[in-house]
Amino acid sequence: MILCRVVGSIVSTIKHDSYKNTKLLIVRPITPEGVLKSGTMVAVDTVGAGEGNTVLVASEGRAAMEIMGFAARQPLRSVVVGIVDHIERGHGAS
Repeated sequence: MILCRVVGSIVSTIKHDSYKNTKLLIVRPITPEGVLKSGTMVAVDTVGAGEGNTVLVASEGRAAMEIMGFAARQPLRSVVVGIVDHIERGHGAS
């Protein structure tokens, strides 16, 4: 799982059958403190996230396919699986 911020969305009128009826988001990894890291990725939204939300992203191809309920291999790598309301770090966390 990767902690990310939603930085945009993608609109596509023509797409692979695996993506039909899905919302595609552009997400960027962040630190627990909310600092943006480098790089972005496209993730299928399964929770109704929007721009500016902090989200949890499953970014392993096999895990993402299982979350979406695909039995056979599909062109899918990342899925937004949760919207983060609050991050609380323990005393021993660095």
